Amino acid sequence: MRSSSYSVMPARALRAVVVLALTAGVTTAVPAARAETPEPPAAPTPIVAAKPYLGWTSWTMQSSKYPGLNPKGDYSYLSEANVAKQTDAMAAKLKNHGYEYVNIDAGWWMDWSWKPRYDEYGRQKADPERFPSGMKAVADRIHARGLKAGIYLPVGLEKGAYGDGRTPIRNADGCTTGDIVHGDLRTTNGWDSAYKIDFSDPCAQKYIDSQAQLFADWGYDFLKLDGVGPGSAKSGDNYNNVADVAAWQKAIGAAGRPIHLELSWSLDRGHVGDWKKYSNGWRIDTDVECYCNTLVSWENSVDDRWDDAPAWIDHAGPGGWNDLDSLNVGNGEMDGLTKAERQSYATLWAIAKSPLFTGDDLTRLDSYGLSLLTNREVIAINQSSAPPAEPVTASDPQQVWAAKNPDGTYTVALFNLSDAPAAVTANWPTLGFKGKASVRDVWNRENLGTHTDKITQALPAHGSRLFTVTPRGTNLAWTAHEAEAGTLSGNASVADCAACSGGRKVGNLYVGGKVTLDDVVVPEPGTYQLKVAYVSGDSRSVLVSANAGGATSHRFPATGDWGTVNSVHVPVRLKAGANTITFDSGTGYAPDIDRIDVQKSL
Repeated sequence: MRSSSYSVMPARALRAVVVLALTAGVTTAVPAARAETPEPPAAPTPIVAAKPYLGWTSWTMQSSKYPGLNPKGDYSYLSEANVAKQTDAMAAKLKNHGYEYVNIDAGWWMDWSWKPRYDEYGRQKADPERFPSGMKAVADRIHARGLKAGIYLPVGLEKGAYGDGRTPIRNADGCTTGDIVHGDLRTTNGWDSAYKIDFSDPCAQKYIDSQAQLFADWGYDFLKLDGVGPGSAKSGDNYNNVADVAAWQKAIGAAGRPIHLELSWSLDRGHVGDWKKYSNGWRIDTDVECYCNTLVSWENSVDDRWDDAPAWIDHAGPGGWNDLDSLNVGNGEMDGLTKAERQSYATLWAIAKSPLFTGDDLTRLDSYGLSLLTNREVIAINQSSAPPAEPVTASDPQQVWAAKNPDGTYTVALFNLSDAPAAVTANWPTLGFKGKASVRDVWNRENLGTHTDKITQALPAHGSRLFTVTPRGTNLAWTAHEAEAGTLSGNASVADCAACSGGRKVGNLYVGGKVTLDDVVVPEPGTYQLKVAYVSGDSRSVLVSANAGGATSHRFPATGDWGTVNSVHVPVRLKAGANTITFDSGTGYAPDIDRIDVQKSL
């Protein structure tokens, strides 16, 4: 778990005090009767995004074709009246569970036909029909309910804000919109709806400053900056908005109000260092909404997150979090999901420590949805100081995710991602111990007693369970086997790897490439959990077999790039004594293998 540091302004140093008294017309220096009372130390400034935020977003209902949501045309749900309704519902139903952000998404400056409005300085201006009271009044109303207000912008200078290039920039004498973009008017963001800002001109920062100051003056606490690249389905220099994000961070810092800066959408992981440096959260994937007659659907694209989240997990921590997008599990039929899918959706978001913000209609949460959104034990997992959970088994249809908590317990989630019911087992060796453990069912708030070596659950299609596991057994000992010490065949070859054990790995495992590890010795026959350390820039499958027996295909999640090592466990049946274990690419491309660790005993 990474932590962010922050500075505290020191208390003022005490100064000697001299009192000047006028006595008989003579000025006399007289020592103070008593020392000045020291000022108390300044309270530390809270870290923005110290924990994943909880809240609501307007976009999910704006984007849906569900009957009645957008009666005036696409995206027309967004209005002052509807934001007020959701604000009141959040205050009544969710506020005491930690939900606090009411986030207004795209379109607040658009009329019903999506025609934009701008002020005299080229900044977005509220549409008087959507928001007749203005954006400051909307934020004031949200704050009056004890909540925080969020707002939205696309990255870049919107084409409509450019005008003829002569629009002045506020508080920047001589600067115009023509000064802050490239002369060829190259476009940027995920929709090419804006001109790319040229930050080599100081006027450009002044423009961002003016936008940030406007939001601060209105009282907004959160900004979603959308269409950011690299990412958002675009690549190339025109779509590199790192300079924009840095400018926004600088502008927010000078605006006099803490504002959470969230980046969207589907950010390029290759720039994760920039996103962490300049923002408080970053979307790792496409929109979760299906843009259909429900809010979401399992296949488009809730289920993608199990594949895409693992590569980002190590980068989340106080000050900045991996954003899996909105959590739409509260409205039943309108969500477009089964109850099992709704629980799995909420489980992954919670254990991955994604922000928990829903796009549901909070005025009509069903009882099951309300129970998912307000389960205090699940929210506590999301908000705790423990690291995000990650897969401890391969990314097969049945998989286990886990995280070790500071108190020595484990958060363990079982997922059945197949389209048919199946049993899923969490083996204690994948957590690093064997023997007994106490198990608590988190969703059902029920203690399940003691389980030895594992827990197995029959799950429906797309179903899940969430447990807190308290070890009562003993830690495992492991024997390491370096992949480069094995027998290579086909295209397989040894390569340098700075992050790998021993500084090397076996790569080029494709179209028949294999690595076989000999003399894997265990004391008794049985099924052992092999901890496989590997490197893979994308998700890949490998065939694993023991003693030339039948091979089982396992898919390993992406580690994010070809220099990062991760590990998962795969079960292998071994005989007493020496064994051989083979990793075979088959007809495809397998991950690079660093090493395997084998239990010394069952």
